[in-house]
Amino acid sequence: MTWAWDEIKQHVLDLLDSTDTILIGRKLAVDYIPYWQNTSTDSHHPMYEAAKRIVAAKKIVFTKTLDKSEWSNTELARGYLVDEIGKLKSQNGKDIIVYGGSSFVSALVKEQLIDDFHLFVNPVVIGKGIRIFDRLENWHQLKLKQSITYDCGIVLLNYELK
Repeated sequence: MTWAWDEIKQHVLDLLDSTDTILIGRKLAVDYIPYWQNTSTDSHHPMYEAAKRIVAAKKIVFTKTLDKSEWSNTELARGYLVDEIGKLKSQNGKDIIVYGGSSFVSALVKEQLIDDFHLFVNPVVIGKGIRIFDRLENWHQLKLKQSITYDCGIVLLNYELK
């Protein structure tokens, strides 16, 4: 059986290459940023190419508790979510990608601030998983743009908000 990363790697790298800014919630950032910084120093790590791109990208950490960023190439966003995202979307540059965490993504979904969803469905049953749609008060229709089924069982579903 192929390791899943081997199959989805190029799609993930293409997504990263189409972006220049990564949005992250504070809870995830404290582990996420150091992990990728460490991984980017090991050229033999399977995720080295992704790590280099993540470290090089501008990262915006959304927080109400941090006063300053302790990470390189990282800024803090402390204002109202809709206003902060609006400012970022109005700037020139490549696409913006969101890596989470779940409560942060849920808040973005609730405010309809995500234009394009790339959902990797992994055939692993873990039970009581973390939900990113639990803050929605109304339904939101999505339009399927692309689906890819990988031999490892992962299915990529790419939707846009209708």
